[in-house]
Amino acid sequence: MTFDPRLPFDNLPLLPPRADVETTAVLKKALTASRAVAELKGAGGLIPSQEILINAIPLQEAKLSSEIENIVTTQDELFRASIDERGAASPQAKEVVRYRTALRQGFEALGSTQFSLDLLCDVCSTIRNQPTDFRKAEEKVFIGSRAPARVTYTPPRGGAPLVAKLRNLETFLLAAEGPDPLIRMAVAHYQFEAIHPFVDGNGRTGRILNILYLLHARLLEIPVLYLSRFIINNKAEYYRRLRAVTEDGDWERWVIYMLGGLEETARWTTDRIRAIRRLLDATIERCRLELPGIYSKELVELIFRLPYCKIAFLVDAGIAKRQTASEYLQALERIGILTGEKRGREVIYMHPALIDVLVG
Repeated sequence: MTFDPRLPFDNLPLLPPRADVETTAVLKKALTASRAVAELKGAGGLIPSQEILINAIPLQEAKLSSEIENIVTTQDELFRASIDERGAASPQAKEVVRYRTALRQGFEALGSTQFSLDLLCDVCSTIRNQPTDFRKAEEKVFIGSRAPARVTYTPPRGGAPLVAKLRNLETFLLAAEGPDPLIRMAVAHYQFEAIHPFVDGNGRTGRILNILYLLHARLLEIPVLYLSRFIINNKAEYYRRLRAVTEDGDWERWVIYMLGGLEETARWTTDRIRAIRRLLDATIERCRLELPGIYSKELVELIFRLPYCKIAFLVDAGIAKRQTASEYLQALERIGILTGEKRGREVIYMHPALIDVLVG
């Protein structure tokens, strides 16, 4: 049957794909991607406090994933919102921070519950800041312009048939036997986007699904994969490859594209982690030499958890009382590690070198 983007794609094939997704070219690419992801997993151990990576790196993933959906914020707005989610940040910045929160909640949930697509309802609810469930039969969505001639894709209808497609996707991901987990992730990413189970928030939720599945498969230990950076740098190719699967069943090129993105992203993120470690070591050494009276491992690690810091963070961490905490941050500013700026009634301290490393 000829594909018509204006009609609900109710005939979306179930998984596994009818086409061979384990071709020689795919398996070759999966091998190099697996090595890069394994290297990234090992690099996580370079940082003594996992909180540094869990807080800082996913914030950049949140920013870029949101940019794919045209939710754009500046780094400054984002970092300010990340230290005060209830403050006067822009709606876009708050939305990006909610993505980071959703990713972290999903990561923490995997520590106590089985991986399942039901978890994604919670993820999407946090992203959208409202209770969210899978689309009902009467809830229709489409991709593209409202003009019929510009609609590029119409997902399957909601309700029971949609849920059945999701359960099939879940079975594919959790099966004891099947393709390599990285290949499964690539296949599942297409399928989730094609099903489009929510009224809104599908793209961001789907990208969190990628990370949560890699955590479930134990290919990663913490959520530190910058995959959105690759997608936004290759946005036209990303959508072209998605359409090619829908219209032509071209699974091979789609999977190779996604594996290439995983490999490139894993290597880039590994480089970021190593750069953070070098900066951390250099900062520790400087503080020992130049601020021996206030140096502590806990203080240095705290200013690496987020690029922006304030007095309350030191107080809440039990490092110092308010007056002493202020003196500590002023001392770090005096030797050039932090830069203070008056924001309202308090001073916010930025960590320029860490920002440079994270932004890359």
